[in-house]
Amino acid sequence: MFWAVIFFSLMNATIKGVEDLPTMEIVFFRCVISILFSSFWLNKISVKWRGTHTLQLVARGVAGTTALYFFFLTIQNMPLASAVTIGYTSPIFTALLAVLFLKEKMRRIQWLFFGVSFLGVVALKGFDERISWIYLGVGLLAAVMSGVAYVLVRSLSGKEHPLVVVFYFQLVGTIVGGLFTLFNFKMPQGWDWLLLIATGAFAHFGQVYLTMALQGEKVGVVSSLNFLGAIFATFFGIVFFHEHLTLGNVLAMLLVIAGVLLNIWVNAKGGTGIRRWVANLLSK
Repeated sequence: MFWAVIFFSLMNATIKGVEDLPTMEIVFFRCVISILFSSFWLNKISVKWRGTHTLQLVARGVAGTTALYFFFLTIQNMPLASAVTIGYTSPIFTALLAVLFLKEKMRRIQWLFFGVSFLGVVALKGFDERISWIYLGVGLLAAVMSGVAYVLVRSLSGKEHPLVVVFYFQLVGTIVGGLFTLFNFKMPQGWDWLLLIATGAFAHFGQVYLTMALQGEKVGVVSSLNFLGAIFATFFGIVFFHEHLTLGNVLAMLLVIAGVLLNIWVNAKGGTGIRRWVANLLSK
């Protein structure tokens, strides 16, 4: 999951670099390049791309593509660090959906931690006039759809090879993105081509590592590690895109990250002591 975060962080930076292109066009290039990688590796390891759980695979592709489109929209229309931070509320929705559909357990204390994260999201909007309510909503919708995609990936654990799951995601994204791009194509210029290729490559490796992580551990635990991406996004935003963060921005982001990080601790195998400490703190 750590490597997945690194590759996705690099992908986010390259997307920010081509923010003048239509969002669906970026989705198309991201998926079509990634599908080439997936096809090569599937052929190399002699795994058939069709899989055996077609409906679930297609549903995962639809959910992932929808989340991708909304997330790319937020990257194009707000500071990179803020967009990524809002997107990383997905573990909240992932955990809730996992409880409903995968029967995973969620402790009552986690509701408090989720509330802390949501408070951070609201504060992030309040401290930054560059973030509109519309794109804040779009970012949260992207997080919800990511949660749906994560749960579907988890449900395919042990049933499908990770590369098959990734292939279907890219296939749906290529088809949907391609149809939209036919009617709204803008020719990439100069460095745009390199950035688009890099976007697809980073996305592919990030998706493979993400799928492996989701199929190997509880959804709520591994998806929570996404918060590390906010740190990378802040660095890229400041260094490459000359974005600035106020103290209010930082405090709001820390609230989001703290809520998610506490959720990791509660779910960790050795988290008994931490849970007892939090319970004692709340009882005072």
